[in-house]
Amino acid sequence: MNDATAPLTDEAAPEPTHDVVIVGGGHNGLTAAAYLAKAGLSVIVLERLSVVGGAAVSAQAFDGVDAWLSRYSYLVSLLPQRIIDDLGLRLSLARRRYSSYTPVPGAADAAALLIDNNDADATAASFARIGAADDADAFTAFYESTGELASALWPTVTEPLLTRSEARALIGDDELWDAIIERPIGEFIETRLADDLVRGVAATDALIGTFASLDDPGLAQNRCFLYHVIGGGTGDWDVPVGGMGSVTTELARVAREAGARIVTGAEVTSVFPDGTVDYRRKKHDRRVVGRHVLANVAPDVLDGLIGDALEPGRPRAEGAQVKVNLLLKRLPRLRDSTVDPAAAFGGTFHINETYTQLEEAYAGAVRGVMPELIPCEIYCHSLTDPSILDPELAATGAQTITVFGLHTPDRWLNDENNDATRDRLQAAVLASLNSVLAEPIEDLLLTDANGDPCIETKTTRDLERALNMPGGNIFHGPLSWPFAEDDDELATPAQRWGVATRHPRILLCGAGARRGGAVSGLGGHNAAMAVLES
Repeated sequence: MNDATAPLTDEAAPEPTHDVVIVGGGHNGLTAAAYLAKAGLSVIVLERLSVVGGAAVSAQAFDGVDAWLSRYSYLVSLLPQRIIDDLGLRLSLARRRYSSYTPVPGAADAAALLIDNNDADATAASFARIGAADDADAFTAFYESTGELASALWPTVTEPLLTRSEARALIGDDELWDAIIERPIGEFIETRLADDLVRGVAATDALIGTFASLDDPGLAQNRCFLYHVIGGGTGDWDVPVGGMGSVTTELARVAREAGARIVTGAEVTSVFPDGTVDYRRKKHDRRVVGRHVLANVAPDVLDGLIGDALEPGRPRAEGAQVKVNLLLKRLPRLRDSTVDPAAAFGGTFHINETYTQLEEAYAGAVRGVMPELIPCEIYCHSLTDPSILDPELAATGAQTITVFGLHTPDRWLNDENNDATRDRLQAAVLASLNSVLAEPIEDLLLTDANGDPCIETKTTRDLERALNMPGGNIFHGPLSWPFAEDDDELATPAQRWGVATRHPRILLCGAGARRGGAVSGLGGHNAAMAVLES
């Protein structure tokens, strides 16, 4: 570090140019900017890319094809209505009728489980068809139990942190608390559900974006599970109408109208504890100073900008997913001819995700072995929201497909093998899809303006390069419990709101904050509340 950019001492603290400097224009940074600008503070947002939104964006991924894909993040559950109302966001979130469709791997009769949110009798019949009739009521009871947690904990996520003891008392059910918070979630699933496939449907909530066994004593899978089932107090995951970019477009609109200045193409190069932020834009070095600096970047990235050593005890951020976006001429035919493809693709389509397959895939991944059939799930946004397709394209029957593959850890990849590994992962994902379809998915791919198939695959390394997410971790690092430990220091507003760093003027406002992760705005909201309380 040279003298020109060295941090100043407390005695020679620089005069602030802004009340708040926000590093990173992802949806959380925009949320914080909107709240703070509405409160009358001077706010500047510095975004490295040419557009704001980070992972919550829509993009025309295929040349010459008018289809707007939610390229990275894809569903919304954890965005509180309170934030939508506070900021006056004009958003439409569409609820999916079908919860999930899950074929029995290798079943001679192509049997599958279809969970219809609007038809309990049809759902019960589907459980019976796969030989899991006894699990029909048990599955309902399982999610009624998680609903108890959701209804209690969800209202607390936009308030100062509860302590562990306070959260436990709020739940009021020690058995449920121990099952989900204290013991590996695999035990809860195995004791409540009997069928391997039904167990797998429940288990995926614990593994999206998390690399862990269901019996891991570290409980990373439990924290992931908790966030997947508490959203909105119900655990429902909705499709943002207009694509994920509609969320960040609205947040940016509100922030700008409130007076926040949003600067794109501004790569932050250094952050200092005294509030100084250096950045580079259009080949020029620039500097701003904030009374507060909010970091909408991963904690590991922030440490690098400050020049701090990695915080002791903080695990390395590692993603473990592959995402494949496809544009199809029409929905594929299923091996299971008793189910309409529109129903199967209308919710979450689980493929090769039985409980056993999930555990075997994790164990193999630890050894560096890619499974022959990757556990994955499909989301077809265009069924719920046709507006993301050009009307003429939609009229032909075309559909977008997003596939999220599990247990493909970043440790497999490096800069040298990323392209080859991406090709292998894409082939493995397509093979997994084809194992439950009546026709090859490759035959249904539309082509772009160059004649290339409309398929795009993103590895963890691709996410790190494009979005500056260490290890491709979609949560910026391991998730935390939505409460503080009883012995945590909660003396400052930043500590009470779960956004503190080692430096008082610098706060986390992204997915790496406590209660961060997913498209929620919680990191931004809670950082803004800490600033205002200060």
